[in-house]
Amino acid sequence: MNVLRVSKWTIAMFVLPCLLIYVCLVFVPILVSLYSGLLDWNGISGAKFVGLENFRNLLFHDPVFWPSVKRTLMFAVFSMVEIPIALGVAVLLNRFIKKPNFLVSAYFLPVILSVVIVGQLWKTIYNPAAMGGMLNQVLDMLNLHSWSRSWLTDPKIAMYSLYFVALWQYLGYHTLIQFTGIQNIPADIYEAARIDGAEGLKADWYITFPMNIPIFKISIVLAFIGSLQAFDMVMVMTGGGPAHATDVISTHMYNMSFLSMKYGYGSAIAAFLVVLCLIATVIINGIFNKLERRFT
Repeated sequence: MNVLRVSKWTIAMFVLPCLLIYVCLVFVPILVSLYSGLLDWNGISGAKFVGLENFRNLLFHDPVFWPSVKRTLMFAVFSMVEIPIALGVAVLLNRFIKKPNFLVSAYFLPVILSVVIVGQLWKTIYNPAAMGGMLNQVLDMLNLHSWSRSWLTDPKIAMYSLYFVALWQYLGYHTLIQFTGIQNIPADIYEAARIDGAEGLKADWYITFPMNIPIFKISIVLAFIGSLQAFDMVMVMTGGGPAHATDVISTHMYNMSFLSMKYGYGSAIAAFLVVLCLIATVIINGIFNKLERRFT
């Protein structure tokens, strides 16, 4: 009994420092943000407690907020499109390429690039001017003049242009995750399936996909939650414009907190984003727990 008690205290001593760091870096800022959302404060001078007024204005009187929520959710949905694409690429690499590590690393290269570099690169590609409008020049060469657009200044398509850049940058990241998961599936299972006549797509459907569900869930959570927090790419490429057409929750929070000097109001937006991320995580985990029970 004493040995068991000592063991528990030893475990607690090792866990406690990490737990304290996690609480200080995660939970304390969340609580501070929630409290700041109850204040009328510009971040510098004295604060005034206004209760739920910031949240009421945010939900019912802010013309930018709900469109930014819609664009953020669309960003998250589009980010998940790359997950099945990444899984397909990983399956092809694993099946047809003898030494796929180089290709996997090549696909991963955009991930390690700075978002500023990626943003400037794609601003050059999207630029409608003759000097740098690479995409429009290619369309003109293919006699697709009617497809040329002002990709980042047209409110109707600017957000979709950002979706594509995010997909391009993080496809290699999810390909690496899926490829690693496939590599960890024992080869004996595929051998046994081959004896029973399950090869190719049939083996993928009954072996690769079910056994890769936990890895698939990791990719979905990372892509969805990361997209809900999208900020840097939007700021680099469009700054939320034109006319708030590419504003997402994070950019709206930044504008309110640091440009309009409404720190309390910006904290209310941050609190809403935290709650949205928690709800999304719970829903995704619930869906994948059902899938895991179904296939196991």
